Amino acid sequence: MPFTSPGPILVEIGPFAVRWYSLLILTAIILGSLLTQRLAKVRGIDPEMISDLVVWTVIGAIPMARLYYVVFEWQRFANGPWWKVFAVWEGGIAIHGAILGGLTAGWLFARKYNQSFRQLIDVAAPALILGQAIGRWGNFFNSEAFGAPTDLPWKLLIPPFARPSGLSEFAYYHPTFLYESLWNLGVLAILLFVFFRFPKLAPGSIASLYAVLYSLGRFWIEGLRLDSLMVGPLRAAQLVSLSLISLGLFGLWWFNRRQVQSSQPL
Repeated sequence: MPFTSPGPILVEIGPFAVRWYSLLILTAIILGSLLTQRLAKVRGIDPEMISDLVVWTVIGAIPMARLYYVVFEWQRFANGPWWKVFAVWEGGIAIHGAILGGLTAGWLFARKYNQSFRQLIDVAAPALILGQAIGRWGNFFNSEAFGAPTDLPWKLLIPPFARPSGLSEFAYYHPTFLYESLWNLGVLAILLFVFFRFPKLAPGSIASLYAVLYSLGRFWIEGLRLDSLMVGPLRAAQLVSLSLISLGLFGLWWFNRRQVQSSQPL
């Protein structure tokens, strides 16, 4: 059965409109906060502190996610109204920018409140991937971030105005939003299993595992998309994904190697 978006607007009353994308982002923040507080309690971190951490990371993540997108898609904004640069509710945010902004804010938070940065990102990583799974449905409602034309049973109907130039005769495309949402839920299940099953893993291990698992899926799915942000002839998200896979694997080895060494008798 094909997927068909009902459109980006959930409710519209006069000039006031509630967009699905905004509602999904808000939902992701709320559920992610609750999950992070639960995991923080397990790790002995004050759950009340997580509320402050969420504020810091949202302030760091959303503007950076938008900036990242605008920089790579500047040709779309150069000749338009200036305020469109800030119209995040219309879609157009990049998760890699959000991760960069959130990590920077989290690091500053850890420094200010004398907390372990690696512990904080470990309890935040499952919430992040949950938020990504939810947020990808914003692409569905906005009819964006889809893949190549397809005739698979789970194909996505794209309205004529949103179809890529040169492909207007094709009505159905790969629902890459769905692929990534399902992949992210699978990553969430693995992270939670490892979090509770192996509590003695070195701090930073859960975040490193997130980087590897999410990036493996993102690298594959990005290859299906038609609207990738580009660095010359290369897809930016795939380059970043390869970097995150490498960093994640190194982190898993380095953090746990140091822990094993420090636990050995002298």
